[in-house]
Amino acid sequence: MFLIAGAFAAMGTMSPLRLSLAQSRLRRTPDQILGPFYPAMKTADLSGDLTHVPGRSGHAQGQILNIMGRVLNIKGEPVPGAKLEVWQANTYGRYTHPADRNPAPLDPDFEGFTTLKTDAEGRYKFKTVKPGAYPVGPFAPDVWRPPHIHFRLIGQEDELVTQMYFEGEPLNEKDRWLQSALPGSTELLIAKLLPPPPDLERNSLLAIFDIVTLRG
Repeated sequence: MFLIAGAFAAMGTMSPLRLSLAQSRLRRTPDQILGPFYPAMKTADLSGDLTHVPGRSGHAQGQILNIMGRVLNIKGEPVPGAKLEVWQANTYGRYTHPADRNPAPLDPDFEGFTTLKTDAEGRYKFKTVKPGAYPVGPFAPDVWRPPHIHFRLIGQEDELVTQMYFEGEPLNEKDRWLQSALPGSTELLIAKLLPPPPDLERNSLLAIFDIVTLRG
């Protein structure tokens, strides 16, 4: 497990929800599709570190990311004890899922699925690698999805399925699922990649992604 005390301390200034909180107005995180590669039959990693597969000595290929955020309701109140299921493609753009026919390589040191619980302040964190883009499928080989990470939130009262995208990706503007969000709300799904605080690996990057649900 990695140290992130400094990063959590910085969340108040870096979070995309800071302005909304200051205005006492939060917008619900937009829904996104569950997707065809939901890992229904897969055992989730529980360590919060997807860069290492238990029982293997290697480490996942790709840019290391430390992702953290808070789960809040629309009143800005934290949602403690919420369950987050998180899954994604590897750095080459392929999921460890039998339905993924993408010819991109599998990474034996990356499984790409974890489950998390938010703490008393609604905070969560995990370590992973930046996923690659990938073609939608054989019937649309020229249509590519931008890098993204899937989230399924099971809160105290609500459930929400969404995706986190990355700022500056050229494919974002063409992605039908990202652009399906209501006008003016796509920015709620896009995270910036930031330099790491001193207590994280020097070669890693930091992304902050807050998730807002209705009641919690």
